[in-house]
Amino acid sequence: METQAVITTLDIEVRSTELDALGHVNNAKYMEYLEWSRFEWVKQNGIPLDFFGKSRLSTVLVNVNINFRREAHLGDRLGVRTWLAEMGRSSFRIGQEIVNQRGERVADATVTSVMFDTTTRASVYIPDDLRQRLEPLVRG
Repeated sequence: METQAVITTLDIEVRSTELDALGHVNNAKYMEYLEWSRFEWVKQNGIPLDFFGKSRLSTVLVNVNINFRREAHLGDRLGVRTWLAEMGRSSFRIGQEIVNQRGERVADATVTSVMFDTTTRASVYIPDDLRQRLEPLVRG
């Protein structure tokens, strides 16, 4: 059986194009950091990237709650940690946090996604085969 990385960390270095007029990371960039890390979490946990391409199922984000805790500046090294926090019948919540090179929490987020049928445009239950892959990864 493949080793599963229940919690993954994506390392990022803050670049000049990610800063706003105040000289710190623009709040919109955090959404990108979080998305990149969720994608990495999927890959590292052995979930096939083509899972959704083979069916009419997808996931959609329905809520993102971000707490901005501290500024991040040019050259800062950030670690974006991601884990599966909770699963429901048709939705799941991803926990994430961004920590700087000094170990200080820069931001944390909870992201809620819903299983979505692209034909009916409605939420559906998480399929059993995907649920079986995800349940062992839940870290509350």
